[in-house]
Amino acid sequence: MRFRTRLMIASATIVILPFILVVASFVIIQNSVGNSYTSLITYMVVAFALILIVTSMVLTAWLRKGFFEPVDELNVAMQHIKDGNFDYMLPTDIGDKGEIGELYRNYEDMRLRLKESADEKVIREGQNKELISNISHDLKTPITAIKGYSQGLLEGVADTPERQMKYIRTIYNKANDMNNLINELTLYSSIDNNRIPYNFTRIVVGDYFGDCIEEIGMDLDSKDIKLNYANLTAPDTQIVADPEQLKRVVNNIVSNSVKYLGRDDGSGTIDVRILDEVDSVRVEIEDNGKGIGSQDIPNIFDRFYRTDSSRNSKQGGSGIGLSIVKKIIEDHGGYIWATSHEGEGTCMHFVLRKYMEYHEKADGEAVVDHDFESV
Repeated sequence: MRFRTRLMIASATIVILPFILVVASFVIIQNSVGNSYTSLITYMVVAFALILIVTSMVLTAWLRKGFFEPVDELNVAMQHIKDGNFDYMLPTDIGDKGEIGELYRNYEDMRLRLKESADEKVIREGQNKELISNISHDLKTPITAIKGYSQGLLEGVADTPERQMKYIRTIYNKANDMNNLINELTLYSSIDNNRIPYNFTRIVVGDYFGDCIEEIGMDLDSKDIKLNYANLTAPDTQIVADPEQLKRVVNNIVSNSVKYLGRDDGSGTIDVRILDEVDSVRVEIEDNGKGIGSQDIPNIFDRFYRTDSSRNSKQGGSGIGLSIVKKIIEDHGGYIWATSHEGEGTCMHFVLRKYMEYHEKADGEAVVDHDFESV
């Protein structure tokens, strides 16, 4: 019941109820005492006093139950909110359709939102701590290697040109690993704020991926990993993408494959295939590594998820590489998934839409050779 209605009822009760009771009392008293004027007045005063007391008690009890008790409950609930306890609940099925019921329901909505926000904050803080811990751990490995090999060069341990070149190449690779970790951290911050900078442009698929593979191949050669590349799209096939961010996608997937190859005998292989799917292009990056368990496949694109939690130096990582990949692909209007068999390898698939052109016939009728929807 709304407060305005309660006030109107209370005002009417204060006037009508005593009047009714007074009249009823007068009739009863007159019938009891007859025409005795003094006795009638005395009884009337007593009756009127009792009527006022009863009316006051009824109204007080009604207002207390309908207003003061709910306000006290709300005050207690708000105190819990103030103390950071978002589990204290108020009943939302109280049946009150007025302001009190609305206050209860609004409180419950507010409590649930605050609880969700607080839970997300706790999760986010935990993820940030984990990220810092992961990157700190993973930075130690290349730093230690760089210091060790640099010291070897300074002290003349690398006493032949071949050995010196090996030391320099190792230092270079470890510096690249550090740079990649720092870039991941920077991009993670951009993703968190939904501020990834994109510069979309038309890209010729064959030329672009050919350049990417050439650059990646040089790095894989130094790690004794074989790279196979096949482009099955037409020479003029184009997509709309950010070249830098798409390159990051390919590099992150390949780097992830390298981490989990688990082959030190020179038999590591990564296959990159570009396939034509009519109105889209599918990119497959497959390795012959140790594979991913079926229980892990649904989670590998989650932020901070790691199939290997041992934190060993060969398979270190921040745990955000594939989540960055998924975010970039989805921002390009595409989608990504993985297939894997333990002991055989993993294949990452992602699909991007082709660039589609519109042109018109000579008679003015619009014809769509290709259908493109801007990203």
